[in-house]
Amino acid sequence: MAEERYDVVWPRGTKRVERQALAPRLPSLEGRTLALLWNHVFRGDEILPVVERELRSRYRGLNVVSWSTFGSIYGAEERRTIAALPERFRELGVDGVISAVGC
Repeated sequence: MAEERYDVVWPRGTKRVERQALAPRLPSLEGRTLALLWNHVFRGDEILPVVERELRSRYRGLNVVSWSTFGSIYGAEERRTIAALPERFRELGVDGVISAVGC
């Protein structure tokens, strides 16, 4: 009986982007400016105000820039919104970002 032979293909695609180190964490949120981003899926409009309120109660002088300032980071607006973020962050003096996504 002849031996059966199978070709095997690795199911994982080729890496297209090299990993980069994460930005260092902020030592504190006191006196900082945070941007909130949201993909407009699953209740971010309810949850993010709670996150903002709790952070403000814990960190003196924290400034929070609402997700509504930036637009959706998903869907039809996604490419335009994300492309504009670095400049918007510079304009607004953003030190850190909380990006909320929901499914």
